[in-house]
Amino acid sequence: MAHPLSANPKIFVQILRWTLLIIPVAVIVGSLNAFFLWSLSFATETRIDNPWLLYLLPLAGIVIVYCYRNLGKNSEGGNNLIMDEIHEPGAGIPTRMGPLVLITTAITHLFGGSAGREGTAVQIGGATTHWLARCFKLNEADTRLILIAGVAAGFGAVFGTPLTGAIFALEVLAIGRLRYDAIIPALFAAILADVVCSAWGAHHTHYRIDFLETITLFEHAVKVDILMVAKIVLAAIAFGLAGYLFGELTHAFKDIFKATLKNPYLIVVVGGLVVIGAVHLIGNYDYIGLGVYSSREGGVSILSAFQEGGAEWYSWLLKLLLTAITLAAGYKGGEVTPLFFVGATLGNTMAWILGAPVDLFAALGFLAVFAAATNTPLACTIMGVELFGADHMLYFAIACYTAYYFSGHTGIYSSQRVAVPKLFDLDGAPTITHKLGELRETHSSLLKNLAKKFSK
Repeated sequence: MAHPLSANPKIFVQILRWTLLIIPVAVIVGSLNAFFLWSLSFATETRIDNPWLLYLLPLAGIVIVYCYRNLGKNSEGGNNLIMDEIHEPGAGIPTRMGPLVLITTAITHLFGGSAGREGTAVQIGGATTHWLARCFKLNEADTRLILIAGVAAGFGAVFGTPLTGAIFALEVLAIGRLRYDAIIPALFAAILADVVCSAWGAHHTHYRIDFLETITLFEHAVKVDILMVAKIVLAAIAFGLAGYLFGELTHAFKDIFKATLKNPYLIVVVGGLVVIGAVHLIGNYDYIGLGVYSSREGGVSILSAFQEGGAEWYSWLLKLLLTAITLAAGYKGGEVTPLFFVGATLGNTMAWILGAPVDLFAALGFLAVFAAATNTPLACTIMGVELFGADHMLYFAIACYTAYYFSGHTGIYSSQRVAVPKLFDLDGAPTITHKLGELRETHSSLLKNLAKKFSK
């Protein structure tokens, strides 16, 4: 009987072909993300040195809206446009999306908007690979695969987590379903893009958990600390609800802005003024920008949340609100790094409430709120290993999957499909194919109808 590989040499040809296709993807996306990280660092340092720039945020918003309305074509769709193109090719992804989102994200951070970087990196990857697909004259099936690889490359390079990038690109497309047809291109792209990004001198934030468990004889026998697991589940429920709240508030603010202000220029100006007013009420600049580091001694940041007393009990809520307002108003950037801030500071608070290790729970919140808001618990578990090491992998998984379950059918990506619902009735079909945005609209319509009936 012939060996399967010798009987099917097409496997080697296919791997070689995709390796050759992925090399330009990795080089371009990795290089662009290195430049993007440098520009974010420059913008953040400039804003910290010149805090008065915050007062120009509304004017910066006008520039951003003008660019997208007059130069962006359909780039406004962002990550959702990339997801739609992967699921249902046809609309196309403009090449200009990459440089446009890079520039406007830097503008957002320069003038004090509360936003992240993941969305920008993913859009850079998606726009680049769609352009390459046209250059290589790829068919529809191959274009879908290379787009997934572009998402993986962008995510893996910007955070320095290539394996997470590959899994995220596959998992984020549909809730409850993970297709492996693009795993080789995605993994190659994420690894090579991370190498290229690092070769350009890009630096990633390093985190650590100092907590080490003292294992008793019984705990060693069952391989788990039952009390710690109980605490993690309770905290993870809070993380899941925080992810749910972020997604719902961002969509709600968008709806409110569109219903009341309508004009996108007016919306972005009002959103900028709200951020300025909030910063004045708070009394510091801790809750704008990425939030990885604080600009003042004793300030609140992602890194400070890993220390006892490194966050206020309300820190997570302030960051959540400011980010939701910033993005809903039309400023550009990702959601993930602010979600890290929300999760780490909420984890700091939950550790205080539950009497648990602060650094461990900050890390769990860091991962689990992201898992809840993006519906990617496997990718976030892997991210925990890549960022914090494998010692607490079991706890990462418990936190991420619990938070994912309690976030319900909501999320930051309205074009994300629901392949396998988290909850289904006993007689229901096991799969549905709605977008999250469609489910939200249906839910909103039902609530409006109920409200009308009760008001009569």
